[in-house]
Amino acid sequence: MSGGLVSRILRRREERDAPLIVVGLGNPGPKYANTRHNAGYLCIDELASRHGVALNDKRKAALLGEGRVGGRRVALVKPRTFMNLSGEAVRYALDRYRVRADAALVVLDDLDLPLGKIRLRERGGSGGHNGLNSINAALGTSDYARLRVGIGRPDGETVGYVLGAFTPEERTAARDAIGRAAAAAEAWIAHGVGYAMDHFN
Repeated sequence: MSGGLVSRILRRREERDAPLIVVGLGNPGPKYANTRHNAGYLCIDELASRHGVALNDKRKAALLGEGRVGGRRVALVKPRTFMNLSGEAVRYALDRYRVRADAALVVLDDLDLPLGKIRLRERGGSGGHNGLNSINAALGTSDYARLRVGIGRPDGETVGYVLGAFTPEERTAARDAIGRAAAAAEAWIAHGVGYAMDHFN
């Protein structure tokens, strides 16, 4: 068997065994836990709880956990960087698992979606989101799926709003949105982005 054929077989086997990557954006530390800007973190926590994935692999750039969802090997990722440096964590995860950007789903908050709504896209711009800006710069591409979780836009300034916790009146809608986002991520993992978009957008 030629060396070239062996290399191709090994590469295909490696691609089949490579995980899909789900990254939830947020800011680390107890100060930011359960804030609107951490909707991505909350979705990862929900997926980890549903599928018994331990997020206990603490790397410099990211907190990682591996498991199986819908029969597929999956790595769940929570950046340990702050939001505007999220690209460092995503670049690290893709390099660690030797996968391309299109093997990743990024979950994030969105001011322009009403509270409780979610939207999945196969690719697209950043919409001014600092986390996506950082990821696009680090990867050199925007060709990765992104799942936006609506937090609504306030009448006043936005910085304090996104870094604030959901109010008691918002918690039920926020909890439902995180549950739907986790279900959409499961559909993306098991059936691909087209199926997930058809069923959750």
